[in-house]
Amino acid sequence: MNNEILPQDVLYKDTLPGGKHWSMRVRRGTSLRLIDKEGGANLGMLFYNPENLLERYNAPDTLKGQHTFKLTKGHCLYSDMGRIFCSITEDSLGWHDTVCGNSNRKIVQQKWGDKSYQKDSNNWLQNGNDAFLVEAAKYGLGKRDLAANLNLFSCVAPDDEGNLAFQTDHSRAGASIELRFEMDTIVLLHTCPHPLNPAANYPFKPVEYQIFQSAEVGEDDLCKNACAENLRGFENNRLYHLGL
Repeated sequence: MNNEILPQDVLYKDTLPGGKHWSMRVRRGTSLRLIDKEGGANLGMLFYNPENLLERYNAPDTLKGQHTFKLTKGHCLYSDMGRIFCSITEDSLGWHDTVCGNSNRKIVQQKWGDKSYQKDSNNWLQNGNDAFLVEAAKYGLGKRDLAANLNLFSCVAPDDEGNLAFQTDHSRAGASIELRFEMDTIVLLHTCPHPLNPAANYPFKPVEYQIFQSAEVGEDDLCKNACAENLRGFENNRLYHLGL
């Protein structure tokens, strides 16, 4: 596994500005490197199987199967059919949130005011729920198809009583995470703020994404061997790609 991605290795790259959304189909055998350009970013993500849109990211199975509350290097991101969409092969942060959900229109209005595209053009304040709905519609998906999402670059830590607190200084400029895709996946993403972000002003934080060819998954692969559940998940993927 390469820790450094050389410019000539990058097949495609772009930057998603803060408060915006995008989607793409990422092919099996490619990796997606995500970079917090300025610090303080939040990247909401959802995954779907393009061959069967009923199969999508499952946060409870991802966490309970790997006995974790946070996501970082070595973890796999599971579908609701026991298969692995992608594996976290590199991570400079050590903690990404997958329990706090998404911002919506009410949350954004209460925190940062009501700014619409009709009144404020590109300076309007988008929320994560509507951002996902816009991208989901491109694939024939709607409100009922949204699932609990990832919030990459965000950390929400519990105290001894179980109360969750958003960590405002968690992600610094240049922080990155790499996802190796184990099956073809529709990826929805947005750079809208985390629902618990206490910032006084709406945080427009951009995220760069780079696509490159993944290294072959070896028998000693960290993600594959992290726990018994991941071994089963990789076997489920193998059977899926065999067509059995």
